[in-house]
Amino acid sequence: MGLDFASEYREKLRTPEEAVKVVKDGDWIDYTSSLGKPVLLDQALAARRDELTDVKIRGNLIAGPICAAECDPSQEHFIYHSWHCSAYERKLCDEGKCYYIPMVFHNNAAYYEFFLDVNVVMVSVSPMDKHGYFHFSVNTGVAAPICRMGDIVIVEVNENMPKVRGGYDECIHISEVDYVVEGHHEPFEDARPAPPREVDRRIAELLIPYIVDGATLQLGIGSMPNAVGEIISQSDLRDLGMHTELCSDAFLELYKAGKLTNKYKKLDRGKGVFGCAIGSNELYEWLDDNPGVAAYPLEYVNRPSVIAQIDNMVSINSCVAVDLYGQVAAEGSGMRQISGTGGQLDFLIGASASHGGKAFICMSSVHTDRSGQKHSRILPQFNGDIITSPRSQVYFLATEYGVINLEGRSTWERAEALISIAHPDFRDMLIREAQARKIWRRSNRR
Repeated sequence: MGLDFASEYREKLRTPEEAVKVVKDGDWIDYTSSLGKPVLLDQALAARRDELTDVKIRGNLIAGPICAAECDPSQEHFIYHSWHCSAYERKLCDEGKCYYIPMVFHNNAAYYEFFLDVNVVMVSVSPMDKHGYFHFSVNTGVAAPICRMGDIVIVEVNENMPKVRGGYDECIHISEVDYVVEGHHEPFEDARPAPPREVDRRIAELLIPYIVDGATLQLGIGSMPNAVGEIISQSDLRDLGMHTELCSDAFLELYKAGKLTNKYKKLDRGKGVFGCAIGSNELYEWLDDNPGVAAYPLEYVNRPSVIAQIDNMVSINSCVAVDLYGQVAAEGSGMRQISGTGGQLDFLIGASASHGGKAFICMSSVHTDRSGQKHSRILPQFNGDIITSPRSQVYFLATEYGVINLEGRSTWERAEALISIAHPDFRDMLIREAQARKIWRRSNRR
């Protein structure tokens, strides 16, 4: 560690309790994302609850607990917001302790640059290197643009954070930091993905014929994309690339199987590109100081014009439901916020414009409620549900019953195709509903 940098580091070092004294009534605070959650600072801020009013906090994809959100049910003191809900933040939303911010991820940096106030940034980083830099690690996708706009930047050094190499904006220099906080952190939870369900495997197997050697993959959140990674790792596909908003254990499996080489990427050749990473400790160990991966801000990773430059770009995401018009609900169910728009729209547009590119949205044909009753995920028509992807931009849709392409299709063609991949128990009902909406031809197959 350089002498000057070490001296500046010591001058800026504070206890968590000292650092959070900068927060005042009405401030907007940013916790950034995922492992960037400032564990010690959050605890210290929550301890100031009775001294503060109307302090607003933003984060996303953060695992619990978030002490400032949980310590104040009245929301008189702290109000928590999320750009994209983790399972924990979804629970907070269910309890009325979290508010979702509608967005698309490639615009995340622009929101902060042009429209939002950021009074204090609190972000966990890897330990400072000899050049005076702290790495944002698996939080690179969102952290730097937020820190640039922050009036005060506090970094919390987390000794467990992997040091992740990047394209740009993957780190922050000590000269750009106002305060540094240290302390003991528990090891990260070893969040291994749940084993794919049989229905996920069936869908994944249907997608394999659409993927070519040398294709570049984006895999979204959930068991369906993880199943795709597992099935591809066991397939004959070769020399795949990674350009993904979220790096998960699915990509680690592809790497371990010798499938992920990034060999034929024309953009960022030889490097797997990602914005954020969430997964097992083995995943973080793989990403640590790995020259074969590069973390970038999501303004780059998710920008459709960047994605479009990647030949044979294959985007695979999941959804909650789709209606007969081809509208997709992927972030909520009725009034319930489940996740967020994230990068689904970004990759739909970008992969569709890629030479040889394809964008898939996948779902099981049915879901079973708590009482054991089955419901079709293909619905006649949404009524008040939040639409994530408009029908005009949906490309491939897949269930365990098949894969369809909605590009350029008329209303009756869409209805016919969607009913063909619905669960057989619901097809007659969907045909009746399509007829009532005048989007079913009498000559259609029955």
